[in-house]
Amino acid sequence: MSHNTFGHLFRVTTWGESHGPALGCVVDGCPPGLPLSGADIQYWLNRRAPGTSRFVTQRREPDEVKILSGVFEDDRTGGPITTGAPISLMIENLDQRSKDYGEIRDLYRPGHADYTYDAKYGVRDYRGGGRSSARETAARVAAGAVARRILGESVQIRAAVVQIGKIAIDRARWNWSETENNPFWCPDAETSKQWETLLDETRKDGNSVGAVIEVEAAGVPAGWGAPIYGKLDAEIAGAMMSINAVKGVEIGAGFAAAELTGVENADEMRAGNDGEPVFLSNAAGGVLGGVSTGQPVVARIAIKPTSSILTPRRTITRDRQNAEVSTKGRHDPCVGIRGAPVAEAMLACVLADAKLRHRGQTGR
Repeated sequence: MSHNTFGHLFRVTTWGESHGPALGCVVDGCPPGLPLSGADIQYWLNRRAPGTSRFVTQRREPDEVKILSGVFEDDRTGGPITTGAPISLMIENLDQRSKDYGEIRDLYRPGHADYTYDAKYGVRDYRGGGRSSARETAARVAAGAVARRILGESVQIRAAVVQIGKIAIDRARWNWSETENNPFWCPDAETSKQWETLLDETRKDGNSVGAVIEVEAAGVPAGWGAPIYGKLDAEIAGAMMSINAVKGVEIGAGFAAAELTGVENADEMRAGNDGEPVFLSNAAGGVLGGVSTGQPVVARIAIKPTSSILTPRRTITRDRQNAEVSTKGRHDPCVGIRGAPVAEAMLACVLADAKLRHRGQTGR
C-alpha cells in the first residue's frame, strides 16, 4: 500500500491498523534542538481520545505515546530535545475486540471503504476498516504535536465543531472558551444542548450524523506558501481531505464566495499604526494566490456520518450475494466530534512544512 506519506520538508508517514498491535508515525524533517517530550505529545492525544463521553465510541484506549527515536537528553540539554533525525512515535492498541467487526467479515458496509479497498488490493482488513478507520488519526495528532513545536507559540491553532446534522451554531454566540466546557468542541453553549438531544436520539435509533468543523490558525505571517503548484490553501485542502470521512473542504468564504459580489469579496486594507497592513475582512481565509496574508488562516471541513450503524442497510457479500448489514459494537454516533483535534493537527503539519520551505527559499 503506497501513499502513506505527506509533506515536503516536514514529512509524515503513518502506519498501523485499527485492530493491529499498534499504530504510529515517523516524522522526518524536524529541525534539531527543539524541546520535545512524550508529555508534550500526550497532551494533544488526550484531547482526541475515545471513550471520553457517551457521545463517542466506548473503546477504551489510553493512547500512550512512546518516542522511539529522534530525541536526546543528557545533563546539558535541559530535557529531551530533537536531534534532527527521524522521530518515530508508537501508540499501542490495547482495547481491540474481534466482536466489534467479526460479523461483517464478508459484507461491505454501504458508504464505507470496505468495497473499494477489496476491489483495489484483493485483501481487506475488516477489523475496524484497517487503514480506513478513524483510529489512524491518532498518529496524525501525534505528528501535529511535533509540528506545533516547529511553529512555536506565536502560531495558535484551534478548531470548533460548528454544525452537527442540520443544527448549526449561532455565530453571534461564538465563544472559543466554550469549546472546553462541552463534549462537542462547540463554541455556542446553547447549541451544544441541542446537539446533546440530537445525538442521544441518533444513538438510540441505531443511526449516525455528520458534522462541520472549522479550524483556524492565528499568527501565521504573510508569505508562507507558493503560487500555482505549491499553494498553501491547496495543501491545506489536500491534507484535510486525507482525513478519513472528510467529504468537503472550504477555505475562507468557501462556496459562499460564489454568492458574493466583487465589492463584498474584496478584503479591504488600511495602514496600521505599526506600518503593517490591517485587513477589514477575511473572505480569503488568510490566503491569496496560494500565499498567506498574515490574517488568520481559516478552513472548514464536512465530515460524513459513519457507516458503522445498527440500522440494517442493503449490501452484497464478498462473493456477490445480496444481503443486509448491521454493524454492532462500539461506534461513534458522530465521528466529527473527535475530528476537531485531527483538523488542528493536519493544519499544524501543513503550516510547519510551509514555514520550513519559506525559510529555505527566502532565508526568513
